[in-house]
Amino acid sequence: MSQPVITLWSDSDFFSPYVMSVYVALQEKGLPFTLKTVNLGLGEHLQPGWRGYSATRRVPLLDVDGFELSESSAITEYLDERFAPPEWERLYPHDLQKRARARQIQAWLRSDLMPIREERSTAVIFAGEKKAPLTEAGRKSAAKLFDTASALLADDRPNLFGEWCIADTDLALMLNRLILNGDDVPERLADYATFQWQRASVQRYVALSAKRAG
Repeated sequence: MSQPVITLWSDSDFFSPYVMSVYVALQEKGLPFTLKTVNLGLGEHLQPGWRGYSATRRVPLLDVDGFELSESSAITEYLDERFAPPEWERLYPHDLQKRARARQIQAWLRSDLMPIREERSTAVIFAGEKKAPLTEAGRKSAAKLFDTASALLADDRPNLFGEWCIADTDLALMLNRLILNGDDVPERLADYATFQWQRASVQRYVALSAKRAG
């Protein structure tokens, strides 16, 4: 079988949590890929000449042998089915219900908790910025995050489902929006996020943003 030709498009600052999710997925699969960037600040993603213009005009955009796909959770699900075990590592749990739960967590993190995302941008994570104290809406959103994450990790597992899955990276990133700003986060959740952040695939992405900033 010939090696697939894979290209991942990212924002030029490597600040996107959704690009990070796909980048980590590709690293975990051990798939070689070319990383390209588009400058969102200059509006390059809105120009007809950009490859992702006809998709959603957003990053991440993944191209696998000419098949272009956007939206990070759609991409990671596609990668897990296209490059399936046993030849490649899993991104989602094997168990049907756990796999559905992982997708639920991903969808929730992308559609809810807007005050956290607004008040704790990923510049906190990738550029070391510090933000003002949370508003009341931000505090309520954080409390919801803590309650839900604590319930998901009720038995003190280091991973959501016993073994790592891509939802662990996404949940850790949301928690790190607060942790790395110095906000109060329950110790158990902070320990979980720290453990997830040490994963080699995650650190490779963090190094990209650090290199860009440097």
